Amino acid sequence: MGTKRHLVKRFFGSLLPGGPRERNRAWVESVLSESEYRLWVRMYGPDRRHSVLVARTVESRLGDEATKPILAAALLHDIGKLDSGLRTWGRVVATMSAAVAGADTARLWQKSRGFTRSVGLYLRHPDLGGDMLEMAGSDPFASTWAREHHLPPDEWTIDRRLAEVLCEVDDA
Repeated sequence: MGTKRHLVKRFFGSLLPGGPRERNRAWVESVLSESEYRLWVRMYGPDRRHSVLVARTVESRLGDEATKPILAAALLHDIGKLDSGLRTWGRVVATMSAAVAGADTARLWQKSRGFTRSVGLYLRHPDLGGDMLEMAGSDPFASTWAREHHLPPDEWTIDRRLAEVLCEVDDA
């Protein structure tokens, strides 16, 4: 959904080095499949911290309804950002570029080289993440949420109430 407040909060959070604490890393490993965990550990440290915060908050809000596929969706919804290789400042430029040129331009940029390609890949992270999760054998709920987490609510195909919780927590 990408509210300005959310983007500012994510920016400042990304300036802190390192990933989540060991107890959270161990919890993630217990939630994800082996192939999903291998993807998760490749994420940029601040992204892993954010994913844990999202998943733990989803778990708190949903209680027993927070199944492993739902928690995997919370942990891995941004996994497609891996392909871009962009860090904080590159992501700022990518987000601003999309605001100016439009997100639809990402497909063209993705076909170019260098930084422009990285921006295109970053902007297409929902679709790329969905593909990565399918290839990792994730539950369809997780791969679908990765694809849909930036879509407007009327385009969500997963359970509306669960999508609202995942979206609200991610954007908080």
